[in-house]
Amino acid sequence: MQELMLKPEGPLSGHIDAMIYSLSAGGKQVRPILCMAAAETLGCRMDDMMEVPCALECIHTYSLIHDDLPAMDDDELRRGKPTNHMVYGEAGAILAGDGLLTFAFELLSRPTNNTEISSNDLLRIINVIAVAVGSLGMVGGQALDIDSEEKDIPFETLRTIHACKTGALITASVQSGAILGQADDRQYAALTDYGRNIGLAFQIVDDLLNVEGTAEELGKAVGSDADRNKATYPGFFGVEGTREKAGQAVERAITALASFDQKADPLRDLARYIFERTT
Repeated sequence: MQELMLKPEGPLSGHIDAMIYSLSAGGKQVRPILCMAAAETLGCRMDDMMEVPCALECIHTYSLIHDDLPAMDDDELRRGKPTNHMVYGEAGAILAGDGLLTFAFELLSRPTNNTEISSNDLLRIINVIAVAVGSLGMVGGQALDIDSEEKDIPFETLRTIHACKTGALITASVQSGAILGQADDRQYAALTDYGRNIGLAFQIVDDLLNVEGTAEELGKAVGSDADRNKATYPGFFGVEGTREKAGQAVERAITALASFDQKADPLRDLARYIFERTT
C-alpha cells in the first residue's frame, strides 16, 4: 500500500498527509483481503495487481472520513485515533476523502504489466466498483440511512440500507477478485452470493457491536445508533436474534463456496472471522 500511495511532498503535502493519516490508521482491511482471497481461490497471483485491493481500501477509508463528519455521524474517534476532521478540520477532511476516492480510480485505471488481465477486465472491475460505491450503492445507502434517522422504518428499508451502505462494496471486493481470477459465470455467481452474505453478516455484527462492544475494543464511540434513534437489527430482533441472523448469513456464505476446493479456505475463514470479531 505505501509503495503505491502518493508521497507528501511539495506544496500539496498537507493535503496528502491528511489522506495518509486515515489510510494508515490501522483497521482490518477486510475489503482488500477479500479481493485477494477471491482471486487466489481461482489460482490468480496478485503480485502484479495490488492496485485493485489498494484502491478498495482507499475507497473504504474515504467513506469513513466522510461518515465521521459533523454533518453525518459526528464522531470524534475512529480506530482509536481522533477522526480526520478533528485533526485537519472539516474542509481538510472532506478534501482528504475526495482525494482518496479519486486516487482509487487513478490506481484502478493504471496500465498493468500483468499480461493475463485484459483492458476489458480492468474496465469491468472499475464499473463493478463504481456502481457499488455510487448512488445505487454505498452513497445511496448512506443517504437513506441519514434520511431514516428518528423514523419508524420497516425492516425492508433497513435491509436496503445495509445492502447498499456496507454490503455493496464488500460484494464488489469479492467480485473484483473473481474477475482478476478469470472466474467463469458459475464461479462468479457463487462468489457474488458469498460476498452478499458476508456483507450482510458484517453489518449485522456492526449493529451488534454498537450495542455490546466498548469504545476501547472498537476504537470508536458505541451506543451511537441508539442515541440517533437509528433502526438496527437488535432493534428488530433483539441481541440473541441478531446474533442468530449473523450466523445464518455466514453459513449461507460458506455454503456458496461448496464447489470450490481448499484454495477457498481463506474465504471460509474470513466469513467465520466476520461473525466472531469483537472490533
